[in-house]
Amino acid sequence: MESKLKPWELVAIPLLLALLNLQNLASAVPQVPSYFIFGDSISDSGNNNKLAKLAKVNYPPYGIDFPEGPTGRYSNGRTVHDFIDYMLPFAESNEKNIFNGVNYASGATGIRDETGQHRIKNHKTIISRITSLMRNDSATKSLLSQCIYSIQIGSNGYLNNYFMSELYDTRLYSQCGYATLLVQQLSDQLKVIDIHFSTTQANAPPT
Repeated sequence: MESKLKPWELVAIPLLLALLNLQNLASAVPQVPSYFIFGDSISDSGNNNKLAKLAKVNYPPYGIDFPEGPTGRYSNGRTVHDFIDYMLPFAESNEKNIFNGVNYASGATGIRDETGQHRIKNHKTIISRITSLMRNDSATKSLLSQCIYSIQIGSNGYLNNYFMSELYDTRLYSQCGYATLLVQQLSDQLKVIDIHFSTTQANAPPT
């Protein structure tokens, strides 16, 4: 039987169904309570704006395609994390929004302590706040066990460390030895970020 629908109608119907599906997804109940982001400039949503760093991008032409204009994002528009959800940077966090998640990412940060130890310290600060608000360590651990942790980091370990041997001791390492060092340090930091360590070591010094 020949269809009476016009060609444009054949295209419009699946497009409409797709839009309705996206609308349902947008209004769906969140699958996780919080979203925590660790990273460098690719993930930064404005933390460097309030840090004593030269790496700042809170001015045009950055953000020319972002609704709010320049925000400290190292891009013309959204970061990859913004496509999942908009998480406020740690610099703007408060008791009202930390349960949704926090973005700790900072442009020019890295794995080594010289360029990245503050992100672990900031996460411990947030965990301490959440624990204080919930007034229950077990409840805090239960909440954090359901969260998403996104970690994107590594390039600055070379850009701001390995290739700047005049400032750091990186000339002591071979390429393989330095890569092994970064992997080990990142592994140690992930253990600190892990929920089983976060709530029990909130006041421990950063690694």
